[in-house]
Amino acid sequence: MTALPLLAIPGLMNDARVWRPQADALSPQRRVHVADSTRHETIRDIAADALEHAPEGRFALAGFSLGGYVALEILRQARERVAALALVDTGPRPDTPEAIALRQTLLAAVSASADNFDAVAKSFLPRVVHASRLDDAVLIDLFLAMARDVGIDGFVRQQHAAMSRPDSRPTLPTIQCPTVVVCGRDDQITPLELSEEMASTIPNARLVVIERCGHMSTLERPKEVTAALAEWLALADATR
Repeated sequence: MTALPLLAIPGLMNDARVWRPQADALSPQRRVHVADSTRHETIRDIAADALEHAPEGRFALAGFSLGGYVALEILRQARERVAALALVDTGPRPDTPEAIALRQTLLAAVSASADNFDAVAKSFLPRVVHASRLDDAVLIDLFLAMARDVGIDGFVRQQHAAMSRPDSRPTLPTIQCPTVVVCGRDDQITPLELSEEMASTIPNARLVVIERCGHMSTLERPKEVTAALAEWLALADATR
């Protein structure tokens, strides 16, 4: 049986490199395509763009952070094409007023001067990376390199998309495909309780908690995330 292709969606200030450890590990067995989540400023349009460039036919779908919001929208737009779903360090709820206010502050900073963008990107680090990894130069440099390559325009579009995202909680109990929910134990951006909520609401979903891990689980603990995805994909291949 041919393995399902995998469509992976990056998060805020991320490009395909956020999924590289998983893509490298999984690609010998299956085709892995990583979408671009920077070209549009609504979750609906990012999802439509990802579908336009997705593998033909049915595929397994994985979304990280902002990419998880997009993955749930892809499910709403093209449920028949999604054979399996992985939600990684993400959540189903719309932005809170406090989160919107923070995003608007960051947007104002980068709009005031392009020179502020590096400082804005660096300000994310204590919240997106586990405290034990803040001196990991390779990890930090990769995060900042992705942010710089996404750039101010991409960052602005992604922030607008995140602020206006819909409430995905009504979608969760309707999901019927094999689903895994993965979250770093110490995720500060999309805390574990959001993953617990998704896993308890999606029928037969499996929750995988990555210990000593913050928000950037695909890069912080790549082997553990890859193992969770490999097990999920094996189930998806067997039940397609």
